[in-house]
Amino acid sequence: MSTPWTPTEFEQRLRAAGNERYHHRHPFNVRMHDGLLSPEELRVWIANRFYYQRNIPAKDALIVAKLDTRELRRAWIRRIHDHDGHDGDEGGIERWLRLGEAAGLERSALESGEGVLAGVRLAVDGYVNFVRLATPLEAVASSLTEVFAPDLMERRTAAFEEHYGWIDREGLRYFQVRPPQGRRDSREALDLVRRWATTRADQDRVLAALDFKFDVLWSLLDVVEHACAQK
Repeated sequence: MSTPWTPTEFEQRLRAAGNERYHHRHPFNVRMHDGLLSPEELRVWIANRFYYQRNIPAKDALIVAKLDTRELRRAWIRRIHDHDGHDGDEGGIERWLRLGEAAGLERSALESGEGVLAGVRLAVDGYVNFVRLATPLEAVASSLTEVFAPDLMERRTAAFEEHYGWIDREGLRYFQVRPPQGRRDSREALDLVRRWATTRADQDRVLAALDFKFDVLWSLLDVVEHACAQK
C-alpha cells in the first residue's frame, strides 16, 4: 500500500494538475483572452457556457445532500445562494444572463436552452450525474477547479475590457464578482479534502475526480470550438 502524501505534498499535486490541465490552456480560451474571438464566437460560448452555469446550483444541492453535519451543509449551501441569488444579491445566474444580453443574445433564448450544443449537454449532464453518484469526498473534490478559477476570471475581465469594447461593461459583473467567492470556496473545499483524504487511495480518488472535472470543462470548449469552426 502506498504511503499517503503529506498535506503539503497533496496540495502541491492538486495545484500541479490544475496548472497543467485546467481549461485556461484550452486554445479557445487562449484566443478569447488574446482578443481573437469574433462576436459570433463569443455568443456561442456565452450561450453554451450558460448551460453549465445554470446546472451549478443543482450540482451543489447534490453535494449538500451528501454532507452529514449541519455546519458543513450551512457552509456549502451558500454556493447555491451565490448562483441562484438571495435577498440583496441577484446571483451569478442573473449576472450571466446580463452578460448574454450585453453580448446581443436574447434572455428568453438563453433561458430556453436554444442553441445549446449536444456535446455540451452531454458533458454538463455527465458532471451532474457524476456528483449524484460520487462519494462525498469525490463530489467535493470535483469542485476543486475553483482553486484555479479566480485568476482566470481576473484575466478574462481584463481581456474583455481591452478587446471586446462592444460588450457593455455592466455585462462583466459575473467575472468581477466571482474571484473572491471562488477563493473562499476553494479554501473550504481544499480544507475538506485534506481532512478527509487520509489514505493514498483516497488521495488518488481526489485526483481522479479533479481530472474528470478538467475533462468536462475541456470537452465543453472542444464542442464550442468545433461548432464555431463549422460556421
